[in-house]
Amino acid sequence: MTHANMILETRGLTREFNGFTAVNGIDLRVRRGTIHALIGPNGAGKTTCFNLLTKFLTPTSGQIFFDGREITRAAPAAIARQGVVRSFQISAVFPHLTPVDNVTIALQRPLGVSYRFWKSSTMVRSLRERALELLGDVGLAAYADVKTVELSYGHKRALEIATTLAMDPVLMLLDEPTQGMGHEDVDRVTALIDKVSKGRTILMVEHNMKMVSSIADTITVLQRGEILAEGDYAVVSANPQVKEAYMGTEDASLAH
Repeated sequence: MTHANMILETRGLTREFNGFTAVNGIDLRVRRGTIHALIGPNGAGKTTCFNLLTKFLTPTSGQIFFDGREITRAAPAAIARQGVVRSFQISAVFPHLTPVDNVTIALQRPLGVSYRFWKSSTMVRSLRERALELLGDVGLAAYADVKTVELSYGHKRALEIATTLAMDPVLMLLDEPTQGMGHEDVDRVTALIDKVSKGRTILMVEHNMKMVSSIADTITVLQRGEILAEGDYAVVSANPQVKEAYMGTEDASLAH
């Protein structure tokens, strides 16, 4: 039986590719209402693990539980309906629409109604108001009517978070939210994730240790498909095996 305060749990999660074990018997427990980061050097299995949790891949063996229910074989759409939402990659945002249109479309997904079929202008107006609120939450109010394609990289990532929030996730899954960003954008997106985490759970794959150290409640360090260490930043950064695993990478320094 799963623990009531664990929103997501895996048991013996394993994935093999042609005889190579990318994820090997992982027991992951994500506590409700926390920010949980999955980190590790390149090739550690972070992305494979994330793809298993978001149903992009099927495990070779092991089980996944969400909110006490087994979802190991559930379809991606079924878990999305239960409130597990993976942040859309930038490519999934419509580049030639405005941010407000992108968020409005995302708001309609849970309703299962296609954008062009809206007849009621009242409905369109209320959805637009909600979309503008969400854009305000992620600092994009001033860019609501600019073409998405013209936004900076950091602003596009913020829009991604807004479209994910539009689906009102219970568990929000973020895939390297600060990848490819300069310091200013990293700080902005870190603050944004911290802000939107109130009242929900966030699991993110991230490579930026400084960013993770500032907001993650729990950090799981993967190495060669297995859990190397787990705990808060103080525990994980003091672990000699973690220090060793990170030596020689861009994250060689675990300090702030």
